[in-house]
Amino acid sequence: MRFNALDKLEIIKIFFVHLHASNIKMREMDILKERILKDGKCLPGGILKVDSFVNHQMDPNLLKKEAIEFIRLFSDTKITKILTIEASGIAPSIIVGLLLDLPVVFAKKKTPSTMDNMYRTKIHSFTKQRDYNVVIAKEYLSPDDRVLFIDDFLAYGNAAKGIADICQQAGAELVGMGFIIEKAFQHGREVLENMGIRVESLAIVDSLDNCEIKLR
Repeated sequence: MRFNALDKLEIIKIFFVHLHASNIKMREMDILKERILKDGKCLPGGILKVDSFVNHQMDPNLLKKEAIEFIRLFSDTKITKILTIEASGIAPSIIVGLLLDLPVVFAKKKTPSTMDNMYRTKIHSFTKQRDYNVVIAKEYLSPDDRVLFIDDFLAYGNAAKGIADICQQAGAELVGMGFIIEKAFQHGREVLENMGIRVESLAIVDSLDNCEIKLR
Protein backbone atom coordinates (compact mmCIF):
# COMPACT_ATOMS: atom_id res chain seq x y z
CA MET A 1 0.00 0.00 0.00
CA ARG A 2 1.34 3.43 -0.96
CA PHE A 3 0.71 6.33 1.36
CA ASN A 4 0.19 9.80 -0.05
CA ALA A 5 1.81 12.85 1.53
CA LEU A 6 -1.24 13.59 3.68
CA ASP A 7 -1.24 10.05 5.09
CA LYS A 8 2.43 10.43 5.93
CA LEU A 9 1.79 13.74 7.63
CA GLU A 10 -0.81 12.08 9.86
CA ILE A 11 1.83 9.54 10.88
CA ILE A 12 4.25 12.37 11.61
CA LYS A 13 1.64 14.14 13.75
CA ILE A 14 1.38 10.98 15.86
CA PHE A 15 5.17 11.00 16.21
CA PHE A 16 5.12 14.58 17.49
CA VAL A 17 2.35 13.74 19.95
CA HIS A 18 4.53 10.90 21.24
CA LEU A 19 7.44 13.28 21.73
CA HIS A 20 5.24 15.70 23.67
CA ALA A 21 3.89 12.91 25.85
CA SER A 22 7.46 11.89 26.70
CA ASN A 23 8.07 15.39 28.12
CA ILE A 24 10.79 16.19 25.60
CA LYS A 25 10.87 19.96 25.97
CA MET A 26 13.59 20.87 23.48
CA ARG A 27 12.32 21.60 19.96
CA GLU A 28 13.68 19.16 17.41
CA MET A 29 15.78 21.68 15.52
CA ASP A 30 17.17 23.05 18.76
CA ILE A 31 18.80 19.63 19.07
CA LEU A 32 20.48 20.19 15.70
CA LYS A 33 21.67 23.64 16.79
CA GLU A 34 23.06 22.25 20.02
CA ARG A 35 24.99 19.60 18.07
CA ILE A 36 26.42 22.25 15.76
CA LEU A 37 27.63 24.31 18.72
CA LYS A 38 28.91 21.26 20.59
CA ASP A 39 30.48 19.19 17.82
CA GLY A 40 30.90 21.59 14.90
CA LYS A 41 34.40 22.83 14.11
CA CYS A 42 35.27 26.07 12.38
CA LEU A 43 38.08 26.02 9.80
CA PRO A 44 39.72 28.96 8.01
CA GLY A 45 37.91 30.29 4.95
CA GLY A 46 34.38 30.13 6.31
CA ILE A 47 34.23 26.34 6.51
CA LEU A 48 32.07 24.65 9.15
CA LYS A 49 33.05 21.03 9.75
CA VAL A 50 30.21 18.81 10.98
CA ASP A 51 31.50 15.46 9.81
CA SER A 52 31.03 13.85 13.21
CA PHE A 53 27.22 13.86 12.85
CA VAL A 54 26.12 15.13 9.41
CA ASN A 55 28.29 14.21 6.45
CA HIS A 56 30.88 11.55 7.38
CA GLN A 57 29.79 9.87 10.58
CA MET A 58 26.01 10.32 10.70
CA ASP A 59 23.44 10.35 13.49
CA PRO A 60 20.42 8.40 12.15
CA ASN A 61 18.06 9.64 14.87
CA LEU A 62 18.97 13.25 14.15
CA LEU A 63 18.61 12.63 10.42
CA LYS A 64 15.11 11.27 11.03
CA LYS A 65 14.12 14.38 12.99
CA GLU A 66 15.53 16.57 10.21
CA ALA A 67 13.59 14.64 7.58
CA ILE A 68 10.37 15.07 9.53
CA GLU A 69 10.97 18.81 9.77
CA PHE A 70 11.59 19.05 6.02
CA ILE A 71 8.31 17.26 5.40
CA ARG A 72 6.49 19.62 7.75
CA LEU A 73 7.99 22.69 6.05
CA PHE A 74 6.97 21.50 2.59
CA SER A 75 3.63 19.96 3.60
CA ASP A 76 1.77 22.62 1.61
CA THR A 77 3.08 21.46 -1.76
CA LYS A 78 2.80 18.35 -3.90
CA ILE A 79 6.07 16.47 -4.37
CA THR A 80 6.71 13.53 -6.69
CA LYS A 81 10.46 13.10 -6.37
CA ILE A 82 13.33 13.90 -4.00
CA LEU A 83 16.51 15.12 -5.67
CA THR A 84 20.00 15.56 -4.23
CA ILE A 85 23.65 15.50 -5.22
CA GLU A 86 26.28 13.02 -4.13
CA ALA A 87 27.43 12.42 -1.58
CA SER A 88 26.41 14.30 1.56
CA GLY A 89 22.81 14.93 0.53
CA ILE A 90 22.01 11.27 -0.05
CA ALA A 91 21.38 10.19 3.55
CA PRO A 92 18.84 12.90 4.52
CA SER A 93 17.17 12.60 1.12
CA ILE A 94 16.64 8.86 1.50
CA ILE A 95 14.92 9.34 4.86
CA VAL A 96 12.64 12.05 3.42
CA GLY A 97 11.87 9.76 0.49
CA LEU A 98 11.21 6.84 2.83
CA LEU A 99 8.74 8.81 4.96
CA LEU A 100 6.93 10.17 1.90
CA ASP A 101 7.16 6.91 -0.07
CA LEU A 102 8.79 8.77 -2.96
CA PRO A 103 11.75 7.93 -5.21
CA VAL A 104 15.10 9.61 -4.53
CA VAL A 105 17.47 10.57 -7.35
CA PHE A 106 21.01 11.82 -6.79
CA ALA A 107 23.08 13.73 -9.31
CA LYS A 108 26.38 12.00 -10.06
CA LYS A 109 29.69 13.85 -10.11
CA LYS A 110 31.20 11.39 -12.58
CA THR A 111 29.59 10.23 -15.80
CA PRO A 112 29.10 6.43 -15.71
CA SER A 113 30.23 4.58 -18.83
CA THR A 114 26.77 2.98 -18.95
CA MET A 115 24.92 6.33 -19.08
CA ASP A 116 24.25 7.72 -22.56
CA ASN A 117 21.15 9.91 -22.34
CA MET A 118 21.60 12.46 -19.57
CA TYR A 119 21.13 15.99 -18.32
CA ARG A 120 24.44 17.67 -17.56
CA THR A 121 25.59 20.81 -15.77
CA LYS A 122 28.77 22.18 -14.18
CA ILE A 123 28.98 22.87 -10.43
CA HIS A 124 31.73 24.59 -8.45
CA SER A 125 32.48 23.12 -5.02
CA PHE A 126 33.22 25.79 -2.40
CA THR A 127 34.72 23.26 0.03
CA LYS A 128 36.97 21.47 -2.46
CA GLN A 129 37.59 24.46 -4.76
CA ARG A 130 37.03 22.53 -7.97
CA ASP A 131 34.43 22.15 -10.70
CA TYR A 132 32.33 19.04 -11.29
CA ASN A 133 30.38 17.96 -14.34
CA VAL A 134 27.17 16.70 -12.73
CA VAL A 135 24.78 14.35 -14.52
CA ILE A 136 21.35 12.78 -14.10
CA ALA A 137 19.92 10.15 -16.44
CA LYS A 138 17.02 11.55 -18.44
CA GLU A 139 14.86 8.54 -17.63
CA TYR A 140 14.75 9.57 -13.94
CA LEU A 141 13.63 13.19 -14.34
CA SER A 142 10.72 14.31 -16.49
CA PRO A 143 8.32 17.23 -17.06
CA ASP A 144 5.78 15.37 -14.89
CA ASP A 145 8.00 15.64 -11.80
CA ARG A 146 7.59 18.09 -8.92
CA VAL A 147 10.99 18.04 -7.31
CA LEU A 148 12.17 18.77 -3.76
CA PHE A 149 15.95 19.21 -3.51
CA ILE A 150 17.60 18.26 -0.20
CA ASP A 151 21.24 18.87 0.76
CA ASP A 152 23.41 19.20 3.84
CA PHE A 153 24.75 22.75 3.28
CA LEU A 154 23.73 25.98 1.60
CA ALA A 155 26.75 28.26 1.17
CA TYR A 156 27.04 30.20 -2.09
CA GLY A 157 24.32 28.14 -3.74
CA ASN A 158 26.53 26.70 -6.47
CA ALA A 159 25.30 23.11 -6.23
CA ALA A 160 21.71 24.28 -5.91
CA LYS A 161 22.01 26.44 -9.03
CA GLY A 162 23.30 23.44 -10.94
CA ILE A 163 20.36 21.33 -9.80
CA ALA A 164 17.97 24.11 -10.81
CA ASP A 165 19.58 24.09 -14.25
CA ILE A 166 19.08 20.33 -14.59
CA CYS A 167 15.43 20.64 -13.53
CA GLN A 168 14.96 23.34 -16.16
CA GLN A 169 16.55 21.12 -18.82
CA ALA A 170 14.15 18.32 -17.87
CA GLY A 171 11.10 20.60 -17.71
CA ALA A 172 10.56 19.41 -14.12
CA GLU A 173 9.07 21.79 -11.56
CA LEU A 174 11.42 22.61 -8.69
CA VAL A 175 9.02 23.16 -5.78
CA GLY A 176 11.68 23.99 -3.20
CA MET A 177 15.06 23.35 -1.65
CA GLY A 178 15.75 22.19 1.90
CA PHE A 179 19.11 22.45 3.63
CA ILE A 180 20.23 21.09 6.99
CA ILE A 181 22.63 24.00 7.57
CA GLU A 182 22.68 27.40 5.86
CA LYS A 183 25.69 29.72 6.06
CA ALA A 184 23.82 32.99 5.74
CA PHE A 185 26.97 35.10 5.42
CA GLN A 186 27.72 33.47 2.06
CA HIS A 187 24.37 34.65 0.65
CA GLY A 188 23.29 31.51 -1.21
CA ARG A 189 19.69 32.08 -0.12
CA GLU A 190 19.56 35.45 -1.86
CA VAL A 191 20.91 33.91 -5.06
CA LEU A 192 18.30 31.15 -5.06
CA GLU A 193 15.37 33.33 -4.02
CA ASN A 194 16.26 35.78 -6.78
CA MET A 195 15.82 32.81 -9.13
CA GLY A 196 12.33 32.31 -7.70
CA ILE A 197 13.28 29.22 -5.68
CA ARG A 198 11.76 28.53 -2.27
CA VAL A 199 14.44 27.92 0.37
CA GLU A 200 14.01 26.31 3.81
CA SER A 201 16.89 25.70 6.24
CA LEU A 202 16.87 23.85 9.56
CA ALA A 203 19.76 25.76 11.14
CA ILE A 204 21.22 29.09 10.03
CA VAL A 205 24.79 30.15 10.77
CA ASP A 206 25.05 33.94 10.75
CA SER A 207 28.80 34.15 11.30
CA LEU A 208 32.00 32.17 11.69
CA ASP A 209 34.10 35.25 12.44
CA ASN A 210 37.14 34.50 14.60
CA CYS A 211 36.12 30.83 14.32
CA GLU A 212 33.16 31.43 16.63
CA ILE A 213 29.96 29.73 15.49
CA LYS A 214 27.04 32.16 15.75
CA LEU A 215 23.61 30.71 15.02
CA ARG A 216 20.41 32.60 14.31
